[in-house]
Amino acid sequence: MRFVQPGVALLLSWCLLLACMGEGFARQTGPQNSPLPPQAVQESPEQLQQLVAPIALYPDALIAQILSAATYPDQVVEAEKWVEQYKDLADGDRAKEIDKQPWDPSVKALTQFTAVLINMEMNLAWTSELGDAYLNQQQDLTAAIQTMRQRARLAGNLQTTPVEAVKTQGQTIVIQPTAIDEVYIPQYDPWLVYGASLAIFPGWYPYPGLFLAGPGVAFDLGFGLGFGAGFGWGWHSWGFDWHSGGRVIYNHNSYTSHSTTIVNRNDVHSIRANVDRAHAASGTHRSAFSGFDHGGTARANSFRGQSSFGGFQGGGFNAGIHGGGVGFHGGGRR
Repeated sequence: MRFVQPGVALLLSWCLLLACMGEGFARQTGPQNSPLPPQAVQESPEQLQQLVAPIALYPDALIAQILSAATYPDQVVEAEKWVEQYKDLADGDRAKEIDKQPWDPSVKALTQFTAVLINMEMNLAWTSELGDAYLNQQQDLTAAIQTMRQRARLAGNLQTTPVEAVKTQGQTIVIQPTAIDEVYIPQYDPWLVYGASLAIFPGWYPYPGLFLAGPGVAFDLGFGLGFGAGFGWGWHSWGFDWHSGGRVIYNHNSYTSHSTTIVNRNDVHSIRANVDRAHAASGTHRSAFSGFDHGGTARANSFRGQSSFGGFQGGGFNAGIHGGGVGFHGGGRR
């Protein structure tokens, strides 16, 4: 017994020492082992349809650029300011200077489509939520775009025109420019063009160059596709794969966003690093996001059943192309 009691005491002492050491390590590593942020509430199909309504009828490659750039709302703000500051530069010189900027290729690509870039900067809450949905609900967002295209087609507002080809591949609607050297951006009221009244994204403001005050679709805004062609981020570098969950294609590969502004909650291994980097960057870009929270919280004040201008109801198709001297009108159905 004289030998057993000291042995028990020594064992207890070692247990206490190990417990204290474990507590000390837990205190040192506590911040790294703290629970990850809870996942944001997933957007409903109706909310996603409301979210994509302003762009669902755009050509596929332009949608690819917009969704990718929406994951970098801070860079969208910077690029819009840069474009405004250097708007007098010739296209060739402007493309060279843009290529030097530290922006994502998608943001650089959108500098060609100044109206789209300005609209994204004007509606930064919408832009941020669009980027969040693309990173975290990619398949659902893709389904929402296709749903809205189907609705527009049934309303008579989505059909092939001299400047835009609308094709059906199975259940998928594909939209591409008819020319290889220019693209026209459809102008429409996103709350009327799909037939039945649609909820307006709260606080969304139409940019005049993209908005058609009334029912139908117009094509008055065209862009040549030579801008940025020699730098790898131009128009022909982008595409959209509808059949693999809705992937953006960039230079023949799946595009991956490395944004630290919007967290990809599907990548659990990168959440902690992304959150830390986003917090570190917030001091630089805070002003860009001072007026909203992304991820759906802006929807509390949403209202339904009204168009952006309130007074237009109806369907149909209406398009005029001033640059090419082409004008055409077509009947639609409700």
